[in-house]
Amino acid sequence: QVQLVESGGGLVQAGGSVRLSCAASERTFSRYTMAWFRQAPGKEREFVVGISWSGGSATYADSVKGRFTFSRDNAKNTVYLQMNSLKPEDTAVDYCAARERNQVRVYPVDYDYWGQGTQVTVSS
Repeated sequence: QVQLVESGGGLVQAGGSVRLSCAASERTFSRYTMAWFRQAPGKEREFVVGISWSGGSATYADSVKGRFTFSRDNAKNTVYLQMNSLKPEDTAVDYCAARERNQVRVYPVDYDYWGQGTQVTVSS
């Protein structure tokens, strides 16, 4: 069973930055498509960014393009989400997710493994 553990969340002022990390327990981490989702209270979980294990470019939601950067370090079994120019509407629990197929998908149901989530709160 693949385990994903997020870290790096917290309280940040609008316009600030934070970097989230997601560490995986799986030795074959590089074979998984990885993604970040977020969920605000009372709202559905939404796609933020994803990247396949084939080495292609990351796919970003329109709301975060130009502000967030997704990277992966296969040697460390870790992915990162650099979040810049944060806005109050970015306040949410952020989750990392993994799927075994080499394709990025934007729906939560398409992912096989999930982390516990990390809270990011952006103050105005």
